[in-house]
Amino acid sequence: MHNSPEGGGRVYVGALLGLGGIARSGHLPAFRADPQVASRLRIVAIVDDAPTAPASFEGIPLLRSADKLKDLGPLDFVDICTPTSSHLELSLWGLSQGYHVLCEKPVAVNRAEAATLEAAALDAGRVVMPCHQYRFNPVWRRVKQWLDDGVIGRWYLAEFRVYRLAADPGAAQSAVPWRGRRADGRGGVLLDHGTHLVYELLDVAGPPQAVRAWTGRLRHGAYDVEDTAQLLFSYPDRMATMFLTWAARRRETEIRFIGERGSITWSGGMLTLERDGHSESFDHTVDLDKASYAKWFAGLFHDFAATLDSGDRARPMADIAQVAAVLEASYAAVA
Repeated sequence: MHNSPEGGGRVYVGALLGLGGIARSGHLPAFRADPQVASRLRIVAIVDDAPTAPASFEGIPLLRSADKLKDLGPLDFVDICTPTSSHLELSLWGLSQGYHVLCEKPVAVNRAEAATLEAAALDAGRVVMPCHQYRFNPVWRRVKQWLDDGVIGRWYLAEFRVYRLAADPGAAQSAVPWRGRRADGRGGVLLDHGTHLVYELLDVAGPPQAVRAWTGRLRHGAYDVEDTAQLLFSYPDRMATMFLTWAARRRETEIRFIGERGSITWSGGMLTLERDGHSESFDHTVDLDKASYAKWFAGLFHDFAATLDSGDRARPMADIAQVAAVLEASYAAVA
């Protein structure tokens, strides 16, 4: 056991599996640049078998095989930053080695996978936590707080709209990004960006009663996954819609909640609260700059360390299972 030099609790030692774009731009900066995270979670190795991967990255040794991790001495956790197709397999492998698991989203894409993972985590006595870092976006936290406080009264309509020009290419440059290939991404924009919107909706509305959906390829013929998705979630007293596309002409994001006393509109970097006929706007452009993304991961990693301290396996596993159920229902609604 290692103790934090600041006396803030145990230091957990881990390794990154995968050195792609999200590891470089989000995970590693959060682990290393945030003092509070660095005092609790320490990355001692990176595993990546890509031929172009360096021998080390920012002073952290790089291994070609995860089996080499056992040579490093006691390890508490692995952080999985690989394409979606390997998430379940690597999570189960990590648990079989006695490691806690932090994994990029989505960890499971249906209820059967979530159940398999839950059983393995229970058997291993280890935590599996999904990387749902948008929860720690300061704008979303403000929106959620307003909804929790009933600032706009009972809300009855939510709209999520995300426009992107293409799938994120990641670190590797290829004609078709891995997110556009079913063999690597398992699904398209619904599975990729849609996962973030699903857990945000679940956080404020809970599981929907029913899901209706449409998916298709409108622009990117080289992809073998959907580049556009439209979803409708119904509840007894409210509804939510989501529209996501990789086929836009410019990047845009808009989220809106409408309630009995007013509305909340998040468009680009601006957040507007309208209540009882009076409006107030807040500029969050800086908070949403890509340079700030690592701060969202830092919030997630604080939560991960606290969860390891408490040993609460149920909460993050329920998070994975609820998202997986909605993803499964969404794709089933298309069939």
